[in-house]
Amino acid sequence: MALTSNPARPFGALLTAMVTPLTADGAVDLEAARALATWLVDHGNDGLVLNGTTGEAPTTHSPEKADLVAAVVDAVGDRATVVAGAGSNDTAHAARMAQQAAEAGADGILIVAPYYSRPSQEGIALHVEAVAEAGGKPVMLYDVPGRAGVRISAGVYERLAGHPLVVATKDATGDVAAAAGLAASTGLAWYSGDDALLLPFLAHGGAGLVSVAAHATPDAFATAIAAWDKGDTAAALAAFRTTLPAIAALNGAGFQAVMAKAAVEALGIVTGRSVRLPLVEASDAEAAAVRAGLVAAGVLASA
Repeated sequence: MALTSNPARPFGALLTAMVTPLTADGAVDLEAARALATWLVDHGNDGLVLNGTTGEAPTTHSPEKADLVAAVVDAVGDRATVVAGAGSNDTAHAARMAQQAAEAGADGILIVAPYYSRPSQEGIALHVEAVAEAGGKPVMLYDVPGRAGVRISAGVYERLAGHPLVVATKDATGDVAAAAGLAASTGLAWYSGDDALLLPFLAHGGAGLVSVAAHATPDAFATAIAAWDKGDTAAALAAFRTTLPAIAALNGAGFQAVMAKAAVEALGIVTGRSVRLPLVEASDAEAAAVRAGLVAAGVLASA
């Protein structure tokens, strides 16, 4: 699927930052990925983000990443945009990932500020420009200072907004006021990267949500966004509130990939919850806590 016809939402309104299913022996399970992607789109997602943090991008490798993109693109067809992560603190490596993702059929590229190295703002800008040009696809920036160690400055946002391929950002700074100003000044589509801040971001001109909890409650998030678009803020809030137990269950411990895998296993979409080290799969107790959150969110019957 190409970008949507709505420039305010170039990648759609609701995108799940999808886990990468693994077999018990740690191989990428492409059939499970197809099934999960199809389920997510059937339940309200009009976009998917692959090979991001929740997709265990640091521990999956280039051929696996490209194969995952190709499999998901084939599974969802033109029903959803597919955005592929090209995150690295090695610009040349990120550029190769962007090119490979584009060749595999991705509609867009997610570019995170280089992590660990803590480059200057000029370094961030040059990194993004190089990776964007290598991929040749529309770009969603990813500003997540809690993981990257650096925050994208207002000046760099203004600069990158002038690049023809940079069209959106996933904002995980938690700074709604700054998002409101930057969305207006740059014209970029501004997606919340924090499930809990969906409605504040929409109220401040945001485009939508790149979500973890939507692995479990996609219908409710989609309903909340649709109600907001119609001006029915009470219905939007009511739908959003049903997601709160899932948000807590999948995000609360800070191990989103681990808990999201426990959630899709509990829902019967994917078999198993294997992850790659240094992540450790959810224990039975943790999986039970996730299941309880899904029961509280109304998406799973109590045992």
